[in-house]
Amino acid sequence: MNDGERRQISRRTFSYYMRVLDDASGKLIGHLSDISKDGFKLDSKYAVPLNIDLRLRIDQTGEISNKSFVVFTARARWCQRDRLVQMLYNVGFQLIDIDPTDHQIFLKMFNVYGTQVPVEDDDDESLDYLFG
Repeated sequence: MNDGERRQISRRTFSYYMRVLDDASGKLIGHLSDISKDGFKLDSKYAVPLNIDLRLRIDQTGEISNKSFVVFTARARWCQRDRLVQMLYNVGFQLIDIDPTDHQIFLKMFNVYGTQVPVEDDDDESLDYLFG
């Protein structure tokens, strides 16, 4: 995929405080900060290993769906220290496997809580979580 095709992927900053947890242990992995239809970026206290499938869960508030959570498999594609807060990591994830019902909820999160990224801000390659 070339750079022009990459830029066609719509992504949005995430304006709602939402935790992402390891589904098995319940450990907090991070908080959503950017979302697309096929992936997302987290702010995390931890460096997340790359290219390993993780089973994750996002708890729901009930505003979007009557389900209390969505579960999916995602893979970290890049991980780097936050530019402003050196104690945090920014981690870009690609969705690998998600139940169709949960994917519809994920898309609703994208549409309801995501704020369109201005074109001039969309030039930052580090925010492209699918292609790093």
